[in-house]
Amino acid sequence: MEGLDRITQNPAVMQGKACIRGMRVTVAMIVRQVGSGTTVEEMLEAFPYLQREDILQAIQYAGMLAEGREVELAEA
Repeated sequence: MEGLDRITQNPAVMQGKACIRGMRVTVAMIVRQVGSGTTVEEMLEAFPYLQREDILQAIQYAGMLAEGREVELAEA
C-alpha cells in the first residue's frame, strides 16, 4: 500500500472508485480541484471533513497511477 492509508476502495462506495477514508470523496474529485487551481487551504475550508494528509495522499496516489504503478488499496 506504500503508505496510502487514507485512500480506500469499496465496491459499495462510489462504485468502487478510490476514495478518502471510505467517504464519498473520490481521489479524482480532489485531483480535479487541484488541477483547476484550488489550493489545499481552500479545499480544507470548503470540505471541513477533509484533512491535509487526505489531499496529499490523493495527489500522491494519482501520481503513482500516472507512472503506471499498480497500487493495492485498503478496503473501507
